[in-house]
Amino acid sequence: MTISFLPIDNGRIAVDIHGDGPLVVCSPAMGDTRDAFDPLARYLIEHGFRVAQLDLRGHGDSDTTFQDYGDEATASDLLAVIERYGDGRAYVIGASMSAAATVIAAGMRPDAIAGIVLVAPFLRGGGAVSTAVLSCVLARPWGPIVWKAYSRRLWPGLGAGAKARAAHATQLLTRPGRWRAFARTARTDHSVVEPWLSQVSTPSLIVMGAADPDWKSPDDEARWAAEKLDSQMMSVPGVGHAPMLESPELVSARITEFLEGLQHAARRS
Repeated sequence: MTISFLPIDNGRIAVDIHGDGPLVVCSPAMGDTRDAFDPLARYLIEHGFRVAQLDLRGHGDSDTTFQDYGDEATASDLLAVIERYGDGRAYVIGASMSAAATVIAAGMRPDAIAGIVLVAPFLRGGGAVSTAVLSCVLARPWGPIVWKAYSRRLWPGLGAGAKARAAHATQLLTRPGRWRAFARTARTDHSVVEPWLSQVSTPSLIVMGAADPDWKSPDDEARWAAEKLDSQMMSVPGVGHAPMLESPELVSARITEFLEGLQHAARRS
């Protein structure tokens, strides 16, 4: 495994690159880090893919010196990773906020993206917790306490491990200079995504945890997105906002099947 730092605008994005074959770019949810894709990445590598796992701006090992955060900024980062590490085109797997960015990137550059997987995607405004409320509750000094308590609910499929992951994620976010970047990311308005839905012609798969607390009805949200994108859909019972981490065997197999199908179709065309 090699950690690279890709310069973009006023900072650097941390990227893990490993494996050989067609490139798959994996981008995590707000508040999470690139290791959320570790089980999926291992599965993809075993099946002949090259995987780039990145940290969002201000998250993990990425810098906190950026001027812009949110869906559109993340979309530009995804395209920059493809341009730097890809071979013309790549597949993109985005979780939550990164799924929103993936849609924007696919709408902007269909020539660069051969297929997309949207995990727990925020593709419009709304959700169980509004952006305005989230921004308020994440303010200092109570913000880290609130996020730690909230995030442990996001991954019911991890069982007792959700508490430890929430504690670790919060500890990373409260390192010097990072909470400010995280709070700015939390102000993201996902309404910027919906106009791009009609621009996406890239084949897509939506993966939704049926117990995701970020929606009142996760499956209804997934069906809405699937209809908008003419997408395949996978609902994973008993898991929340990180299905690829909470149910890695089931989800990894389905995502790999989807990507391999796109490869076979491309070879026949």
